[in-house]
Amino acid sequence: MAPFQSSPVLVSACLLGLACRYDGGARERRELVRRLAGGGPLVPICPEQLGGLPTPRPPAELKGGDGLQCLEQQARVVDAQGRDVTPAFVKGAEMAVTVARLTGAQRALLKARSPACSVRGRLGVAAAALILAGLEVMDLE
Repeated sequence: MAPFQSSPVLVSACLLGLACRYDGGARERRELVRRLAGGGPLVPICPEQLGGLPTPRPPAELKGGDGLQCLEQQARVVDAQGRDVTPAFVKGAEMAVTVARLTGAQRALLKARSPACSVRGRLGVAAAALILAGLEVMDLE
């Protein structure tokens, strides 16, 4: 009989050392992520890449509201060059929810201070979608 394992945990890929941040870098927090995941398999995601944005890419920020309001088409995400990248952020959020459903993930550890992944402060687009899908979501610096 196989040993019991915790359910998979979605993790912002940059927190696992993958170079997917807007600037082409990472914010590795691998050991902290492993501890917080409690032994569950880690499923790396980058909602911005899942939405079709390249790496590197101009930094972006939420305008007129938070991620929930973006999902409701009441706010948007705009990059530093003034382009509306809301559709890519919404698509990435939808893809993150799909990955959660396909893997059976019930929790997500996401990157703080991100227009896609932030939980504290201004809620990111993917974080909002995952919360609406019933996941327990937290963010890490």
